[in-house]
Amino acid sequence: MTSPVVRVMPETGFREIVALLAEYDITGVPVVDDDGRPLGIVSEADLLLTLAAQEDQGSLMPPPGAARPGPDGSVTAADLMSGPVICITPSTSVVAAARLMGRHGVKRLPVLDVDGRVFGMVSRGDLLRVFLREDRVIRREIVEEVLGRVEGVSPALVGVEVDQGRVVLSGTVPEPHLVPIVLNLCRSVDGVVSVTDRLSADTFGGLGPEDDSPDSSGSPDSPGSPGGAGGGTEGPGGGTGGRGADGRAGGARNGSARGSDAPAPVR
Repeated sequence: MTSPVVRVMPETGFREIVALLAEYDITGVPVVDDDGRPLGIVSEADLLLTLAAQEDQGSLMPPPGAARPGPDGSVTAADLMSGPVICITPSTSVVAAARLMGRHGVKRLPVLDVDGRVFGMVSRGDLLRVFLREDRVIRREIVEEVLGRVEGVSPALVGVEVDQGRVVLSGTVPEPHLVPIVLNLCRSVDGVVSVTDRLSADTFGGLGPEDDSPDSSGSPDSPGSPGGAGGGTEGPGGGTGGRGADGRAGGARNGSARGSDAPAPVR
């Protein structure tokens, strides 16, 4: 927001308002009462209506409706202002402010303090300036603040790339329902243009589905496993040798398997 804000009273005259807009390079001012609470807004469009309503002998277009001058011929802020005033508070997010502008067709929003007094103004240009945030600043906020706020999500397991405000998320989160939460939080970061989802849910906590069984590891020390030392499957009349601990095939001797480098039995 812009603060302190240029304000006018209901009795402020037309030319004085024009002079304020030119001096401060702004396009509208809030009209406030004696306590600083908003009554309306006077914009350049309101002022132009008064100008367009003047007589023009060379124009075939009828003059538009405009503020009627008072008995003394003056036009004041009270005559020009439009209302009711759509206001926000300092805690209003830029997304909510942008939606209010779009919904009500306004270009600026007064910011009110806890007592309802105008102490700032947000324009469309102010909102658009958030998209000038540097990519590294956006990335740092996502990594340090957004991902750290989601319970169960480890920032170390989520890759964050930011290019011209476009965010790409990759890596893993522990549960599928956390993916939309992370995406929505990232979209709410100031300056983010879009978020691309390349996340996956690691429901096994870093272990594959076959890693849960202690007997499925294929360890050389597992009895009866294909790589077990001296292991083998006995067939009719004798055993078919497995592989020794060094990986060489065992031979069949009197129905028992042994490694090829084992000593021959003493007869």
